[in-house]
Amino acid sequence: MILIARRRVNPLMRQSVKFLHTVSACGLIGALLGHMLVLWQGPQATPEQYAALREIIALIARYILVPSLALSLVSGLIAMIVHRPYLERRWAWAKAALGLSMFEATLAVTQSKSVAAADLSARIAHGIEVEQTQRLLAEAIHSEWNVLYAILALSLAQMALGIWRPKLDFKRAER
Repeated sequence: MILIARRRVNPLMRQSVKFLHTVSACGLIGALLGHMLVLWQGPQATPEQYAALREIIALIARYILVPSLALSLVSGLIAMIVHRPYLERRWAWAKAALGLSMFEATLAVTQSKSVAAADLSARIAHGIEVEQTQRLLAEAIHSEWNVLYAILALSLAQMALGIWRPKLDFKRAER
C-alpha cells in the first residue's frame, strides 16, 4: 500500500483536470477517426491528389492528434497527483501504461508510416521504379491501417478503464 500524506485538493482543480482529460480524449479519438476517414475516402487517383491527402493527414496529426494525446497523457498523470486515491488503483496505473503505449504508437504512425508513404508516392510521381514502389506503398498503407486500429483499440480500452474502473486485484493464495 502506498502511504501518501492526504491533503485536500481544490475541487475546482480536480474538475478542471478531469475536463481537460475528457476533452483531450475526444480530440484524440476524433483525430484518429478523421485520419482513417481521409485515408479511406480521400482522392488518390493522381500523385498530386495523394500528396494533398498526405498533407491533410499530416495537419490532423500535427494540430489535433499529437496535441490531444500529449494533453491526455499529462492531464491523466496530473489527475493521479491531485486525486491521491488514484495512486492506489491498478486501473489508473493500467491507463498510464496504455497512455505511454499509445504515445509511442501514435508517434510511429504520424512520423514513420506517414512519411514513408509520402516518400513512396513522390517516387511514383517521379517515375522511379514504379511497380516496386507501388507494392511498397501498398504495404506501407496496410501497415498504417494496422497501427491506426491498434491505437484506436488502446484508446477505447483507456476509456473503458476510466468509465468502469475495474479493481484489477490479484487473488492471494491462502496459506
